[in-house]
Amino acid sequence: MKSIARAGAMLAALAAPIALSAQPAPKPKLIVAISVDQFSADVFAEYRPMFKDGLHRLQDGVVFPSGYQSHAATETCPGHSTILTGSHPARTGIIANNWFDLSLKRDDKKVYCSENPEAPGSTSDNYVVTTGMLKVPTLGDRMKQADPAARVVSVAGKDRAAVMMGGHNTDQIWYWGGKTYVTLPERSEREKPRAVDQINARVAGTIARPHKAALPAQCRGRSFAVPVSEKQSVGELADRKAEDFRSFRAAVDFDAATADLAIALLKDMKLGQGASTDLLIVGLSATDYVGHGFGTSGAEMCTQMVGLDANIGRILAALDAAGVPYAVTLTADHGGHDLPERNRQRGFADAERADVALLPANFGKALGEELGLTLKGPLFYGDGPFGDWYLSREVPDAERPRILQMARAHLLAHPQIAAVLTKEELRRVADPKPPVEEWDLAQRARASFDPERSGDLNVLLKPHVTPITKPGQGYVATHGSPWIYDRRVPILFYRPGTPGFEQPLSIETVDILPTLAALIDLKIPVEEIDGRCIDLDRTAASTCK
Repeated sequence: MKSIARAGAMLAALAAPIALSAQPAPKPKLIVAISVDQFSADVFAEYRPMFKDGLHRLQDGVVFPSGYQSHAATETCPGHSTILTGSHPARTGIIANNWFDLSLKRDDKKVYCSENPEAPGSTSDNYVVTTGMLKVPTLGDRMKQADPAARVVSVAGKDRAAVMMGGHNTDQIWYWGGKTYVTLPERSEREKPRAVDQINARVAGTIARPHKAALPAQCRGRSFAVPVSEKQSVGELADRKAEDFRSFRAAVDFDAATADLAIALLKDMKLGQGASTDLLIVGLSATDYVGHGFGTSGAEMCTQMVGLDANIGRILAALDAAGVPYAVTLTADHGGHDLPERNRQRGFADAERADVALLPANFGKALGEELGLTLKGPLFYGDGPFGDWYLSREVPDAERPRILQMARAHLLAHPQIAAVLTKEELRRVADPKPPVEEWDLAQRARASFDPERSGDLNVLLKPHVTPITKPGQGYVATHGSPWIYDRRVPILFYRPGTPGFEQPLSIETVDILPTLAALIDLKIPVEEIDGRCIDLDRTAASTCK
C-alpha cells in the first residue's frame, strides 16, 4: 500500500502546475542533437551528482533518466540509427555494427554498417564510407525536404555516428578518420571549411606531445587497480605517449576536438541565423572508448565524465553566444556494462567472459566435425559469440533445417546462452509496441530484425556474460546485449527559458524525432516511423499537435 501511495504522490507531483515565464519560448531556429556514445542510464545516475556544467544545466530541462534503446542489438550503429529517424533498426536496416552478406563476390563477407561494399577495394576493416545502408530518412533529410534552405551539419568522433544521425543529405559531415577529421569520399575538398584544417592542426599538435594524466579531485576515491590479466589492470589513470592515436580516442581531448569543430561550424555557418531552421548534430565518442578500454567505473570513466560535462558546457555557451532560439536533445546510442572482473568484486557472481567455444568459427568447426561436413569455408559466419549467425551457403538447402536445429540445441545446452531465435521465428513476431520495458527477448530481437540482412540464428547471451572472450586489442568491456544495462539511456530535452520536469517512466530514443519535429511544426507521417511525440510542456499548451 505504501508503494501505491508513493506512486500516487509522484503522479500528482508530475501533474502539478508549473509557473510559466512571462513570454512563451519562440520556435527554435536551431535544433542541436548530441549523442554520447555508451552513456548508459546507469553511468548517468552514478556520475550525476558531480555534474556542474553542461550536463548539470541540461537537467533544468525535461529529463527522462531511464529511456530506452529498445532493441536487442545494442551497438553503436543501430543505436545511432534510431535517434533521428524515429525508427527501430528493423526499419532503418541497421541491424548491427557488422553483418554478413554471403552473396558478396569479394572474399570478405562481413559488411560494416557505414560501408559501401560495392566500392572497389572496400573491405569491412578498410571501408569506403557511405550513407547508403540507412534505409530511412533522418530528421535532417525531412527538414531539407520540407525546406531546401534548411542546413544540416553532422560532426562526430565516429563515421557511423555522423552518418546515421546526419542522414543522406547533409550540408557538412565530418568524422574522425583515424588521424584527422574527414568527410564522405564523394565530397569535394573545395567544400572543406577553414575550421576543419584548423582543428586538425590543433589535434595533430596535441597528439604529437605526451600527455601527463591529471586525476580530478572528485575522482580520487575511484582510483584503484582492478587486475584483468597477469599483465593488465585498469582503474588508475595512465599517461599518454606521444603519437598514440589509439589512446587519444579514449581521452577528454577527443571529445573536446569534436566539440571545437561543431562550435566552429556553428559560428562560421551562422547556423540558426537564417530564415530557415537548421540542425546541428554532435556525436561525442570518447565515453565509448573509455568504457571498452577501462570499464564504466574507475578513475578513467570518472575523469571522462568530468570532461564530458565541461565539453557540453562549452557547446551550450556557444549556442547562447549565437543569440538564436535553440533546442537541445541529448541521449546515447546504447548503454554499457562494466568489466566482469570488477563486477565480481561488487558481488555479481555470474559475471564472466564468454566461452571461446561460443565463437562462431569454433562452434561451427566443432559441429561440422560432429556432422562429418567438409566445407571450404566456415560453417557459421558471425561477428562474435552473440547476435546474428549465418549458415554457410555451401550447406545444401535440404540439410539446412536439420543443421540449424542441431546448432540451436547445442547452443541452448550451453550454460551461458539465454535464447536462440531463428529467422523464421522472428518473422512471425509482431512489431512490438510500448511499454518497451515489458518486451520479452523475442520482441527485443524483432526490433532489430531485417529479413534481408539478419542471420539464420540470433544468439543471446545470459546477463552479465561479457562477449569479449579474453581482453585484447585494448578492450576489456563492451555492450550489445538485450539486457537493461545495455538498453537504458538518458534522454534529455532543453530549451532556455522553458520550464522543465523529470519523468521516471520510460520513453524510447525513437520518440526523439517526432518530438523535435513537433517543436518546429514539421509534419511526420506516423505510419513511417515507430516513435511517438512526447509532450515537453506540462501546461495546457501541448508541444505535440
